[in-house]
Amino acid sequence: MAKPPFELVVMATVIAGAGTGAAIDLWTRRVPNPLTVLLAASGLGFAAVGISGLTVGASLLGCALGLALMLPGHLLGATGAGDVKLFAALGALIGPAHIATAFIYTAIAGGVIALVIATRRRRLQQTIDNAAQLIVSAAANVTAIESPLENNRFAYAPAIAVGTMLAALGF
Repeated sequence: MAKPPFELVVMATVIAGAGTGAAIDLWTRRVPNPLTVLLAASGLGFAAVGISGLTVGASLLGCALGLALMLPGHLLGATGAGDVKLFAALGALIGPAHIATAFIYTAIAGGVIALVIATRRRRLQQTIDNAAQLIVSAAANVTAIESPLENNRFAYAPAIAVGTMLAALGF
């Protein structure tokens, strides 16, 4: 069954917003606040006029859940604040059920990207060891994650874009 035109507007906004965030993050290593504000406002606006299939409450809940899911990673130093805001803003567009699914897909995409980057940087074993230590004790490895000397940082918005698009498409 074909998607109604209003769902296509929301889907186009998700794709354009997440894709733009990913491209900017790859280029500048930042996700700009005007983009995240525009995406969140679009999600709330679409809900308010009834074209997203969400209520305003569901849009706000999607935003809050997106924030809550990404914030711990930021507090550990694994993601930037722009990544958190981008994910929260996308939650306002797709709602709480889809943003929860998007988080799982984003984590998988981020893991794949991390493995590819670690392999290219010739630090795969060190990355795996650090990840294992982090699982055992979050405090044990925060300095290794945050250290600019470790060469382990990468743009995370592309993972957010992949995960959110997959969830919004209903995968």
